[in-house]
Amino acid sequence: MYPPTERTTASRARDRMHYDRATAHALLDEAYHCALAFTVDGEPRVLPTLHVRLGDTLYLHGSTGSRPLLAARGEAGLPVCVAVTHLDGLIYARSQFHHSANYRSVVAHGTARLVDDPGEKAAAMTALVEKVAAGRSADSRPPNRRELAETAVLALPLREVSVRMRTGGVNDEPADEALPYWAGVVPLRLTPGRPEPAPGVAAPVPAYLRAARSPWHEPAVLRGEHVVLEPLDLAHADELYAATADEEVWRHLGGTQPADAAEMRRVISGYLEAQERGEQVCWAQRCAVTGAVIGTTSYYEIDPVRRSLAIGYTWLGRPWWRTGVNTEAKLLLLGRAFDGLDAVRVVWHTDIRNERSQRAIERLGASREGVLRQHKQRADGSWRDTVQYSMLAQEWPKAQVSLRERLRPTAAAAS
Repeated sequence: MYPPTERTTASRARDRMHYDRATAHALLDEAYHCALAFTVDGEPRVLPTLHVRLGDTLYLHGSTGSRPLLAARGEAGLPVCVAVTHLDGLIYARSQFHHSANYRSVVAHGTARLVDDPGEKAAAMTALVEKVAAGRSADSRPPNRRELAETAVLALPLREVSVRMRTGGVNDEPADEALPYWAGVVPLRLTPGRPEPAPGVAAPVPAYLRAARSPWHEPAVLRGEHVVLEPLDLAHADELYAATADEEVWRHLGGTQPADAAEMRRVISGYLEAQERGEQVCWAQRCAVTGAVIGTTSYYEIDPVRRSLAIGYTWLGRPWWRTGVNTEAKLLLLGRAFDGLDAVRVVWHTDIRNERSQRAIERLGASREGVLRQHKQRADGSWRDTVQYSMLAQEWPKAQVSLRERLRPTAAAAS
């Protein structure tokens, strides 16, 4: 517990005050930024900045030329107040007076010192990077001598600390409860969006920046001798455009052939948005021999309750047709579905005009179930009849043997 002091004792609503050390630490750790308050020449200043907690010390990031850092150079340090607030909900009451908010906040008072020790400074700066994503400090360039000289770190011992919270619902007066106005809580949450790569980035989004998903919705890396399936990313756009810049590749696909890499990025962005909604799991196909990105493939119609999914949205550069790439990609996807996810049914859909695709699906060991008439609209506006195929879990062992046989060098050369 942090012992209450004159500065941390509330004058009203004392039931919302807490001094639990673990709670205060958790709220500080959850927040990415704080408000740093101090005085300069008798006038108040408040600066937003980044922070990280190591044990009972709060480290604050800043520039060596900023006012708080300059003021903290003296032996006496800099008296500061640091505040962190999590806004959890808006309270709509029947009366305007009782409108409020649910929140969790921490306020820390004390004297901050400038961190001069190189080891302590390096540890604090590494912790700041690790806070945004565990593993990021090893996945980025460390600061050089000039950058270290331009960066300052303040250390605030956590001794005078208080927590204030408001939780729950509406606190209307009993006399107002019959009023004909809506009342309730609108929860608020801070949630990350889809990562957007900077121009020129070729590396895929690292695992620590991808949202946690159920195994059914996770594009786990699948490796074979001919192909590697890795999570589809906007960084794949340039290579994908180059690999599939052939009208024959797009002849029977649902969308039109991208005119350039920028349009390919829009196509990929649409796939990734569907993935965020849980409608699709998207992979890029990479040649295991050359490392080139050569196509895409996906799960869709994903139904963990019925333990079924479909394989599709597959496009592959023409130089890799009739090689082991497509066969092995399907072997990896089917293996994950049946052996990894315990699926009982896998489905394929293809345009009735696309006889090459139908033959390829049949070679996988799938059974033709029928035709879905006017199932989808083609890019030219005409209606597509879709041929549906499926494979069941009890059919997978035999199909797996057949696919592995086709991937043997002698079989691959014959095909």
